Amino acid sequence: MTLRVVVADDQALVRTGFRLIIDARDDLEVVGEASDGEEAVRLTRDLAPDVVLMDVRMPAVDGIEATRRIVAHGSAARVLVLTTWDVDAHVVDALRAGASGFLLKDIRPTELVDAIRLTARGDALLAPTVLSRVLDRFLRTSPDPAPPPSLRDLSGREREVLTLIGQALSNAEIAGRLGLSEATVKNHVTAVLRKLGLRDRVQAVVAAYDHGLVEPRRP
Repeated sequence: MTLRVVVADDQALVRTGFRLIIDARDDLEVVGEASDGEEAVRLTRDLAPDVVLMDVRMPAVDGIEATRRIVAHGSAARVLVLTTWDVDAHVVDALRAGASGFLLKDIRPTELVDAIRLTARGDALLAPTVLSRVLDRFLRTSPDPAPPPSLRDLSGREREVLTLIGQALSNAEIAGRLGLSEATVKNHVTAVLRKLGLRDRVQAVVAAYDHGLVEPRRP
């Protein structure tokens, strides 16, 4: 199956570079290019890609707002945020908006295509420990987010699992901590995502922080 990709960046040269890298792979195809966030939202709606490569800083509608609109429209597309700078506070805003991960624009071609494949499968692009460090660093000073989805529909065990996801534990580690099988933990993770309306494990980590189940560590 060929994975369909939309590339959103206000620089034509960047879009062309990504297209050349992606289209050179037999299992990947760029189906659309957007020069701003509004166009990215429209193309995602019209073309139903598997993955959107989304620049953060674009004129008019930026990548964060575009990601928020794509998620709100119920698109199944996964969003990978692109940034020129090293990890910054905009990355946290993008993750809260529904992005499944982030990439630096100087990423190597092989890493780019691997990231697209991983994200399309629903796998975690960011190692949980990396994501936790990002959140530890920037949630201390970022504005309060919109109220997160209520936890009241979660069972006590599901709250435990969400907390441990937020602490960067893998399913195997959670199983060992709680004395459960990995299959049972996987079922709990699936239930947590469904009940909270979260797209993937990255969003679960963000939710654990936003709910106060995990406190950002002090520098």
